[in-house]
Amino acid sequence: ATRTKSADVERADSGIGQMPARKWRNRASETLSSLQAWEAHRPCTDCGERDLPVETDVQNCNQRRADLCEKCRKRRTERKESVLEFVNTEASYGEDLRIIKEEFYLPMQAAGLLSQEQLQGIFSNIQELIDLNENFLEILQEEIDQAFDQGDNDLMTVCIGEIFLEFVNMLPAFQTYCLQQSSSVNMLNALEKEKELLRIFLNVSQNDNTALRRMNLRSFLMAPLQRVTKYPLLLSRIIKATTEYHPDHGSLREAKSRIESHLEHINMKTKQEGNTWTLRSFRQDSKKKREVINIEMRETALKTVGWLREETRFVMEGSLQLAQPPDGQWVKKGSKTLKFQNMQVLLLVNMKRVSESSLESAEPGPVKDAVLVLIRDKNNGKFHLLREPLRLSNCIVSTDPDCDDTFELIEIRREAFVFRDSDRARTHHWFRQIRRYSRELGSWKKRRNALPNIMISAPHTRP
Repeated sequence: ATRTKSADVERADSGIGQMPARKWRNRASETLSSLQAWEAHRPCTDCGERDLPVETDVQNCNQRRADLCEKCRKRRTERKESVLEFVNTEASYGEDLRIIKEEFYLPMQAAGLLSQEQLQGIFSNIQELIDLNENFLEILQEEIDQAFDQGDNDLMTVCIGEIFLEFVNMLPAFQTYCLQQSSSVNMLNALEKEKELLRIFLNVSQNDNTALRRMNLRSFLMAPLQRVTKYPLLLSRIIKATTEYHPDHGSLREAKSRIESHLEHINMKTKQEGNTWTLRSFRQDSKKKREVINIEMRETALKTVGWLREETRFVMEGSLQLAQPPDGQWVKKGSKTLKFQNMQVLLLVNMKRVSESSLESAEPGPVKDAVLVLIRDKNNGKFHLLREPLRLSNCIVSTDPDCDDTFELIEIRREAFVFRDSDRARTHHWFRQIRRYSRELGSWKKRRNALPNIMISAPHTRP
């Protein structure tokens, strides 16, 4: 009897009484009802709408998919298919490039059917395109594999636009190939008529080599042209299936604009060279027109400095007003007394490559050189240099407090230039960027504010 009463006391003291238990059950029931109501009207994770269907089939109740409305589910499926199409077609294009090299170029070289100069004329820069494709495809495939490993079966974490912009330097390689395509085909036709062994080799390869799928060499040589014109279409499909809130949406649009601008530029160059064929035309607008002009200026600058494209970075480019003081000295309040002329200016930096085998984005290497290229406004369809590039390692950059809408650049022992932009803030940005590389590369950078003693005088002290 004592043990029974003790147990009753313990249960009453340590348990939940009838009234608290009833209140707790009612509160738990209300909370569960609220959670169920929220679950029934939860917002779509992609678009924020609240018209999600209620999952009744337990087997299909996938939490990752149940958080999407029907429209966004369909959009994600379309985006995944578009992303996979982009990667798979890039792989197929790479296989065609491999066939060009291994089934045509190398056998023709080994058999001595053509000289090295003739092979170069027909196959152009095919090896450069192969290297770019291998690196590009490797990064794309890594992104796809990583997404699947992390459970992202919809590939929402794969950013094709960002990857494409990292490899934007492959577009000039396409341009080189496309511009030589007409002469390559003409050379192949002439050599095939002239050399019987070459004609026999091409016929046997087409009919007996199963890897060629009964396609001739001319068909394979068209692969780069077909690929570069397909990029805008593939990117458009991904853009259409990508919500504007996706982090890759802006990069996708920029990538599409860049490739279309390069195609317009290639068409313009082919017309200038008298070729009748053109790549697919695109709607021209002012933005694409400006980008085409920028492409031309970059090409002019690269040819002038002679740097490798993959080691060159364009820090700034655009229109500036330029004046040259007649006495080579700073003119007080120069913006009012000097005569300015419009000039296209490009700031180029030569960076050491971090890796020789990959074009992955990485920390930039040390700066080897920096130049300022001055180009006159376009005349007769071509750009012309004002003078040889200004090497910032030999230049002093300074400002005058009394004339803060301009800055001065002095090439040691030679000329002086005064620059300004129509926008004062942009003028200051140009000044800071040019001064930065001038200080980094100048042999006097450890001296007084990066100025050599010979350039410092009491009347013209610069900050």
